Amino acid sequence: MKEKGLKIVTYIIGMVSQKGGVGKSTLARLMAREFEKGGLSTKISDLDTQQQTCTYWAGRRAEGKVQPEIQVQGFASVESALSDASRFDAMIMDGKPNASAQTLDIAKAADLVVIPTGQTVDDLHPAVVLAHALLKKGIPNQKIAFALCKTTGSEKENDAARSYLNEAGYTVLDGSVPVSTAYGSASDQGKALTETSYLSLNKKASQVAQAVIDMLSNQPTRRAA
Repeated sequence: MKEKGLKIVTYIIGMVSQKGGVGKSTLARLMAREFEKGGLSTKISDLDTQQQTCTYWAGRRAEGKVQPEIQVQGFASVESALSDASRFDAMIMDGKPNASAQTLDIAKAADLVVIPTGQTVDDLHPAVVLAHALLKKGIPNQKIAFALCKTTGSEKENDAARSYLNEAGYTVLDGSVPVSTAYGSASDQGKALTETSYLSLNKKASQVAQAVIDMLSNQPTRRAA
C-alpha cells in the first residue's frame, strides 16, 4: 500500500473502455495476478454486474486450484467498492463497457486509468473519444494510458496504432497482447495472460503488466509498488 503521511492508501487501477471485447477484463485479471505474485494483496472489483466476466473467471480459477488465489467481488457502484479497498494493497476496478457515469467515477477514484484498444481505427477512435471525454471532465492526461490488446502481432500495425494514440496526445504502454488461442485456453482454466503454457506469450503479457506498474509508480506522490 502507499504511505501518505501516517495513512495507508490503496493503489487503485481503473480498467475502462468505450466498447466491449477489447480486453478490459483480461487486463484486470493480468494485473491482479502480477500484483499478487509480487506480494501485494489485491482485489478485483467487478463493476460490470451484467457480464461478471472477472467473477466467473475467479470461480474457474478456484475450481482449478490455481495459485495465487485472486479475490474478485461484484459491486453495484464505485462507492461500495471503495469502501472495501482499505483492506488491500491494490484494487483493480473492472468497469462496464461504454462511457457512462460509472466510467467517470472509476477515473476519479483511480491512480491510473487504463484503456485497452485494438489496432484498427474502429477500436482506436472510440477509445480516444473516451479519453477526450475524461479529460473534459477533469481527469489529468498523465493518469490515462492506452494498452494495445488483441493485436495481429504485426509491428507495423502496432507502430501505426501507437502513432495514432500519441498524436491524439496520450501515453501508450509498452508491449502488446496479441490474439492467441493459448490466451483463450488459459482464461477458460481461470488463468491470467502470464500463466499460459508458452513462455513467449507469458513474456509479452508480462511486458504490458510491467508497463502498468512502472507508470503507476511514477504517478505524482506515489511510491513504487
